Amino acid sequence: MMDVISKMQGIVWGPVMLLLLFGTHVFLTIRTKVIQRYIFKGIKLSVTPDKEAAGDVSGFGALATALAATIGTGNIVGVATAIAAGGPGAVFWVWLTGCFGIATKYGEAVLAIKYRVKGKDGGMIGGPMYALERGMKQKWLGVLFALFAGLACFGIGNGTQGNAITGMVKNTFGVSPYISGIILTIITGLVILGGVKSIAKVCEKLVPFMAGFYILGCIIILFLNGHYVLDALKLIVSSAFTPRAAGGGFIGSTAMLAIRFGIARGLFTNESGLGSAPIVDAAAVTRNPVRQGLIAMTGVFWDTVVVCALTGLVLVSSVLKDPEGMAGLSGGDLSSAAFANIPVIGPIVLTIGLITFAWSTILGWSYYGERCWVYLVGQKAIMPFRIAWTIMVFVGSVVSLDVIWGIADVLNASMAFPNLVSLLGLSGVIAAETKKYLFDDNMDAWSDDEIPTVDK
Repeated sequence: MMDVISKMQGIVWGPVMLLLLFGTHVFLTIRTKVIQRYIFKGIKLSVTPDKEAAGDVSGFGALATALAATIGTGNIVGVATAIAAGGPGAVFWVWLTGCFGIATKYGEAVLAIKYRVKGKDGGMIGGPMYALERGMKQKWLGVLFALFAGLACFGIGNGTQGNAITGMVKNTFGVSPYISGIILTIITGLVILGGVKSIAKVCEKLVPFMAGFYILGCIIILFLNGHYVLDALKLIVSSAFTPRAAGGGFIGSTAMLAIRFGIARGLFTNESGLGSAPIVDAAAVTRNPVRQGLIAMTGVFWDTVVVCALTGLVLVSSVLKDPEGMAGLSGGDLSSAAFANIPVIGPIVLTIGLITFAWSTILGWSYYGERCWVYLVGQKAIMPFRIAWTIMVFVGSVVSLDVIWGIADVLNASMAFPNLVSLLGLSGVIAAETKKYLFDDNMDAWSDDEIPTVDK
């Protein structure tokens, strides 16, 4: 069964998907007249509350929840895997993919606000399924997206994350997966049973802490590797375009391998184009779609342009510093060896970083999955979903989930296709909204779009 799943993964995450995702990033960058140049405006807006507008959580709360789901073990272990397979040049392509992906994340959020609806409980609901149904009049594609995402979330956003947490706790502190699994299940249940407001409140506190804690660790390592940082930066850039022979702790790699693994990891890490983040963006308190779009796009900046770039620089400089000790290492082993540069507390810093990254993913993806099932079957799905989600946290903590991970990975790619249809098909709407509010200097204007109430 795993052989069949592996072949399916190779197909859905193959060159066609990578080209489609990266192509969408470039297309929307052009369509929005390089929206990336407004990144600092987005950062400013993210900490500027828009209290009078409609919505369930603050713009920063929505951003924090999206970042909680996005910043995960892939930012640490995934970058290490890309370097091991594609060489140091892969870091450049991870970073470049993030730069272009900012435009796609912006477009997703604009459509999420533009086509969101109000549930019968008064809460805001939105995401690609509503953009497909209301914007493109293709409800069947919305149903497909919700179904793929509603199933994929249990693997990618839940079981595998719980398994990673209990595995790390066991390896670092010697605690049984059953004990840590029970604790993880209880605290997760307490948070998600309170709904999106409870999740956002926790994420607003957790995300700045976990990101700041990890970034501080990276800065300390770069300080300790000071003599090798500039050489690492030069190597990352030069290896992105030219073949590199094996040596100095790195395997041999071609420019094509660097591009392939760098772009693939960049796309997986920031989730731009997959359609997950706009589900929570739709709940944001905002006066118009562009305002939340600018806030949402900063998530890619922090996730990939900052965190992944720092990770890559830490890993490459560490290999240059100790080529013999780090030769042949990959994934988590490469990351562990790099953080061992910090005396005594290095492994603890890495473990805490990975644990908080993984747990925040569980929280963020719980909301994504819940909204998808509400779209499919209505409000009656909420409590059964939350109970099932909490149970799955424990199951994932104590059971190996290779098959579930593989199936979820296929579904994760599958949900990207209908989302990309909405982005490309409604790119004119994204461009028009951008002109109306941003380019015509109407950022403080209120949207005149009516938010319909649905019987769900």
